[in-house]
Amino acid sequence: MAHKIASMPFGSVYPHYVTKVEKKGRTMAELHEVVTWLTGFDDDAIARHLEAGTTFEDFFAAASLHPNASLVTGSICGVKIAEIEDPLMLRVRYLDKLVDELAKGRPMEKVLRTA
Repeated sequence: MAHKIASMPFGSVYPHYVTKVEKKGRTMAELHEVVTWLTGFDDDAIARHLEAGTTFEDFFAAASLHPNASLVTGSICGVKIAEIEDPLMLRVRYLDKLVDELAKGRPMEKVLRTA
């Protein structure tokens, strides 16, 4: 079953990520660091996807998922990440979880699973 988010533009959710992290005292640069870690996209690539209206499905299809992405665990929106079977939803929830952790003030090295 295809999720509604698959056809949703990444750019329609991105401003909410920015608002969420900035409201908690984090920066857009830190948000980009998280997106880059997960997807392999640099700032220019992120900007191109936002400008092009890339869907979440195409955004993650073009991404090179970080080898440590599977270390992103816990629950997001009441759903345990480990129980998500759909590959696209899993990647979207990885991103949601990383943004949540950033907004909650977790140190960047813990958010990026380097410590």
